[in-house]
Amino acid sequence: MTDQVNALAQAAGQAANAGRWQDAERLWGQVYSLAPDHPQALYSLGVHAFQRGDLAGALEFLRAAHMASPMDPLILMTASVVQREQGDTENEWLTINDCLAVDPYYLPGLLTKAAFLERQNQTRAAANVYRDALRIAPPETHWPDALRPQLAHARTCVEAHTEAFAAYLEATLAGPRAALEVAASGRWAESAAIMTGRIQAYRSESNQLTVPRLPAIPFFDRGDFDWVAGIEAATPAIREELLAVQQTAQTGFSPYIAYNRGEPVNQWIDLNHSDRWSTYPLWRGGERVEENLARCPRTTQALEAVQMARIGGLCPNAMFSVLAPHTQIPPHHGETNARLVVHLPLIVPPNCTYRVGFEHRTWTEGEVLIFDDTIEHEARNDSDLPRTVLIFDVWNPLLSLAEREMVEAMTKAARDFNSEP
Repeated sequence: MTDQVNALAQAAGQAANAGRWQDAERLWGQVYSLAPDHPQALYSLGVHAFQRGDLAGALEFLRAAHMASPMDPLILMTASVVQREQGDTENEWLTINDCLAVDPYYLPGLLTKAAFLERQNQTRAAANVYRDALRIAPPETHWPDALRPQLAHARTCVEAHTEAFAAYLEATLAGPRAALEVAASGRWAESAAIMTGRIQAYRSESNQLTVPRLPAIPFFDRGDFDWVAGIEAATPAIREELLAVQQTAQTGFSPYIAYNRGEPVNQWIDLNHSDRWSTYPLWRGGERVEENLARCPRTTQALEAVQMARIGGLCPNAMFSVLAPHTQIPPHHGETNARLVVHLPLIVPPNCTYRVGFEHRTWTEGEVLIFDDTIEHEARNDSDLPRTVLIFDVWNPLLSLAEREMVEAMTKAARDFNSEP
């Protein structure tokens, strides 16, 4: 039986390659009659049904093919094409996302997702997905012929988005830029060019907002910040509140890494939705978490005495961060070098280490570390006990007050621009 099925499948493939579609469909039908769960037969019969205009039949075969081969993204992408022809926009979108959940780096799937968004007039969202597709595509000289028109269109859309974003920033930021000193103006012109994607950052590895020409200082001197003594003195009270919420709070601690289904997680795959790195947020993305703050009044008071960075939608952040025994946070980069990140170590067993760039440090309970998290950094807990620190962010002291306002203006402009279709 197997030899017969294989021979028929080979003959069907040869017939399709020769353009003999009726012969190919007949042969795939014979394979299907002998092996009803044959993924290639089910998929090919679905494609033939689609070519004949039998959309319902095509979907029936493609759903069966997906059941037989659930990790094949091509089957799902093809099903989304059939749903598009049916005008079933809702299910088309769900199927596209199912396709990318199977393989977030599937280039045809990303191009299909971007094209869907473009048809819905979500041009800016489409441009961002097209940009992702171009990032994972091979060099242009090696573009697959079947995808070349789509990739060329993707590049055109990304270029148009970049130019529109640049023009928007130029108009929106004219007022804040006028308040800057002449020496700082070039820095922010470069920052806008980086934000829009016109150029690459030369030194910054920020995920959102890069401030060019800031020195890449891994760790800052604690003595340069007048709030350090106060929060270090509050360490016993803060630790006491941490222990209390760990013992009494029914909710609050949750995995720090929580990517959605279908999103590429890269180095976070081992920690995604894992309690091995959990946090208890006090401020999150610039918003107060009132319920948690109410449980920690002395911690709240100590943090309010600190000049935390305030960048709408991004900062301040403050949290208790718990790293489980024998767990590593992989090397990564932060969101913006406009702010620094502070660790106040609360519970630190032996064999816990931290690296920012070339420099390695060990946490000392009650003694803050202040660092630029846009420099590659990682943490390790090689002990048998959890390690807990209080994390919060402060302004980079190398920015003037006018530049801090520029940071807020740029991030607001970016949010406003990308919130529109």
